[in-house]
Amino acid sequence: MSNPHAGDVAATFCATLVDQWVQWGLRHAVVSPGSRSTPLALAVAADDRVSVSVHHDERSAAFMALGIGAASGVPAMVVTTSGTAAVELHPAVVEAHHAGVPLLVCTADRPEWLHGVGAPQTIDQTNLYGSSVRLFCEPGVPALSSAALWRPLADSAMAAATGHRPGPVHLNLAFDEPLVGTPLDLPDSESVGTTGAANALGHAAASVAASVGAGMGGGAGMGVGAGMGGGAQGAVAEPIDATVVASVAASVTGRRGVIVAGGAIADPQGVMALAAVLGWPVLADPRSGCRVRSPVVVAHPDALLRHDGTARALAPEVVLRLGTPWASKVLGQWLDSLDAHQIGVHAHGMRFDPGGSLDDLVEAEPGALCSAVASVIGGTSSTPVGAGRPTPWLDSWVEADQLVADVMATHLDTGAEVSEPSVARTVASVVPDGGRLVVSSSMPVRDLEWYAAPRTGLTVMANRGANGIDGVISTAVGVALARPAPVAVLVGDVATLHDSNALLGLAGRNVDLTVVVVDNDGGGIFSFLPQATALPAATFEELFGTPHGVDLVALAAAHGLSAIEVVDMASLKAAVTGSVGHRGTAVIVVRTSRSTNVEVHQRLHDEVVARLADRWDPIADPSTGG
Repeated sequence: MSNPHAGDVAATFCATLVDQWVQWGLRHAVVSPGSRSTPLALAVAADDRVSVSVHHDERSAAFMALGIGAASGVPAMVVTTSGTAAVELHPAVVEAHHAGVPLLVCTADRPEWLHGVGAPQTIDQTNLYGSSVRLFCEPGVPALSSAALWRPLADSAMAAATGHRPGPVHLNLAFDEPLVGTPLDLPDSESVGTTGAANALGHAAASVAASVGAGMGGGAGMGVGAGMGGGAQGAVAEPIDATVVASVAASVTGRRGVIVAGGAIADPQGVMALAAVLGWPVLADPRSGCRVRSPVVVAHPDALLRHDGTARALAPEVVLRLGTPWASKVLGQWLDSLDAHQIGVHAHGMRFDPGGSLDDLVEAEPGALCSAVASVIGGTSSTPVGAGRPTPWLDSWVEADQLVADVMATHLDTGAEVSEPSVARTVASVVPDGGRLVVSSSMPVRDLEWYAAPRTGLTVMANRGANGIDGVISTAVGVALARPAPVAVLVGDVATLHDSNALLGLAGRNVDLTVVVVDNDGGGIFSFLPQATALPAATFEELFGTPHGVDLVALAAAHGLSAIEVVDMASLKAAVTGSVGHRGTAVIVVRTSRSTNVEVHQRLHDEVVARLADRWDPIADPSTGG
């Protein structure tokens, strides 16, 4: 065709990008309606290899795409029109940046000649997301003369999104009118099914699935890297430098230590193997994949470290801090107070050290490094705990943790009274094996971290990159779209209101999702902060308590969703058990009191401290023989 019109050229350009990305493994696109983005929206809709979800709200759309990438390790596209629509993606882009989640952000734009002349819905979108993207590209209005560059452009974008440090990529795509066209013959395809592409996407898949929490599945990995399409299958992780392994092995051998396992651990079994060889406890975050029933696992360090005598007596000589940090301030302050050699390990070499207590930083997948160190020391994944060395050190940790576990079980596993700790603990216990639990920042992630009992078969995910509470339900929708597994989300009422547009069209999305909302009519976490007692009650309520008075059951019902309020723990357990894994979306609202919630937390902590003081104060030196 000679001199094809702009609509046909744009259609060909967009179809080429999509075709090339599909070769990389792309399977999902989330589109927000708009005019200027028409060529790209039509391209994804026309490709039956891509599942397209449409969402009216751009911010929710971006978090849906984030959830898909977080659950699968393969980026999803999010497509918007120009102007403020593109700005709405920024929160999800920031989260993807900090959490290392691959994301293809495609914003439409007016041609260059329509900028600066008052054209509607036209803003400066160049480098709109600043340093939060791995790559920004603005190729201009597509022209057939540059068709040979279209597939390399797609390759560059996907390689940047799924590279050594996965994250968001921003393509700002200018389209001239007409916006509707018919694709011409696409430029010759260049296969990306090479070893390099496969390894890049496979590395990203493993890293991303770990970064959001490999779960409480005992290292079953919950299929990390499996069934993701494209060349990700069978990708092999890069080997760890032998000198690094030897150095870490020398640092940990023959010394008292602890392993602090946070998020971003792709191989929990490697962590458990090293703990077994060393006779060290694993302080296991629910997101780590290590909070399973095991003689090396400590599930309640936040509670037991609140007793000063125990915290002092269990001070180690060496600390391995794996992956991303816990939310626990108590644990963080204890680590900063230690006179110990502390080694951080993160797959992308990210340093989590606000207290300045980290001595060394190793860039390696934490579980793989632990496995390699265990092998050097002389153990394997089947090595019994404490093989070849006495374990009074480990026994002291485990005994203290069991004391805390007994308190938690007594108060949270029996009785009808609803409390926020019991809600988190119950939800984590009843999601069926193979399921995923997405948990909101603020109090839900802390309650899960502090009170959830060890178990296998559950993957726990959370947006802990930037630790925001926006987009939580939308992220969970994306997780449910990406994987055919039971998905639940535990979220607070304020976070629900932040993301209420996630409910738009949710009844028709054909996702299996259980939304558990803890409704304390305001910002419950602020009741734990000094502001709660330092300010007059009226001032605190106005600025921090912020009661909203919204009927969340009615809100969900208005969107055509099944919604109920539960009033006791038996009803909650029955509701979640009856919903998770069944077709459709259900919303379960649990009402609590902010003031009572503070009292419940304090009672639990006080009883733990009293029990620890009775048993461990003064505590025998656990280093004897260890």
